[in-house]
Amino acid sequence: MKTLKTIKKDGFPSGCALSGILNRRGELFSGTHILDSIAQMHDRSNGLGGGFAAYGIYPEYRDFYALHMLYENKESRDITENFLKKNFYIEIEERIPTRSTRAIYNPPILWRYFVKPMAHRVEEERGTEEDFMVKSVMEVNENIDGAYVISSGQNMGVFKGVGFPEDIGEFYRLDDYQAYLWIAHGRFPTNTPGWWGGAHPFGLLNWTIVHNGEVSSYGTNRRYLEMFNYRCTLQTDTEVIAYAIDLLLRKFGLPIELMCKVLAPPLWKNIDLLPPEDAEVLKTLRILYGDLLMNGPFSIILGFENGMVALNDRIKLRPLVAAEKGEFLYIASEESAISAICSQPDRIWYPKGGEPVIGYVEGNGRC
Repeated sequence: MKTLKTIKKDGFPSGCALSGILNRRGELFSGTHILDSIAQMHDRSNGLGGGFAAYGIYPEYRDFYALHMLYENKESRDITENFLKKNFYIEIEERIPTRSTRAIYNPPILWRYFVKPMAHRVEEERGTEEDFMVKSVMEVNENIDGAYVISSGQNMGVFKGVGFPEDIGEFYRLDDYQAYLWIAHGRFPTNTPGWWGGAHPFGLLNWTIVHNGEVSSYGTNRRYLEMFNYRCTLQTDTEVIAYAIDLLLRKFGLPIELMCKVLAPPLWKNIDLLPPEDAEVLKTLRILYGDLLMNGPFSIILGFENGMVALNDRIKLRPLVAAEKGEFLYIASEESAISAICSQPDRIWYPKGGEPVIGYVEGNGRC
């Protein structure tokens, strides 16, 4: 069997495709909608990566962390399970359901666990339960050869691999799932190999990221994150975005709007034109968190338990379009991906560079 790090095939240059659908009322809807949307942008991908994140899919286990795992072999699975048994209460563990699909071959071992950290282990680490989860994810990904945590949130999961996104969705049987938020990605690996762990989305706790573009500030971003014990092990620049968001929102407690200004701040010359109080806030953010500024062309969609955020780089070097229809918010790389599932939106617009689109679920997004 091929290892997870093996490139499937030589790909032709293309682009990346992003799509996201949020129901603001937290009402569940079928994965067929996100599959129809991302399939519309087939030519932006090249078969080297596709994936999805879905929120609200495990209501019966909503209080457990759902670990989705990729394993290269049985040995890596056995070592990981020994680690989990020493640190977590495991409510249930099982193979992730898939179906035979001609376009997807030689997949790794795909497993999921619904777990809670052991209270005494959290106390020993002198942090929060979420801190313990992050530390455990980093330990598995960095130290257990052939084992990769691809999602670790509650009442959500990431499904990804090597292939076109519509084929990945069929393989994982996403039409069988119901969620209130779906995000999807078709990947063209820019500088990194096309492999199962390197496909998008990237997840940590309840955060998931899909990304079109290239993070040219990766080295600076990575070194800053390593000071806070984040470890980038999945061979792609996008990984730093997920970890930066966790650090800024969860650890540092920034509002989402200010987090966006850290990742894609206005140019200095534009900051100087703002009212003094606004300029002071942005200057402070640049001084404190300047090493998390994301240089390079990018558009991203962030999924989290209470909503969805879309953001371009500040010069808007990658496409992004948004639309609304009733309680639904749509985000995509192309308008065609929205019109394929919503022919007459109430509103459609193209966000400016560095201008976030933010949609929240009414009440508690974990439903």
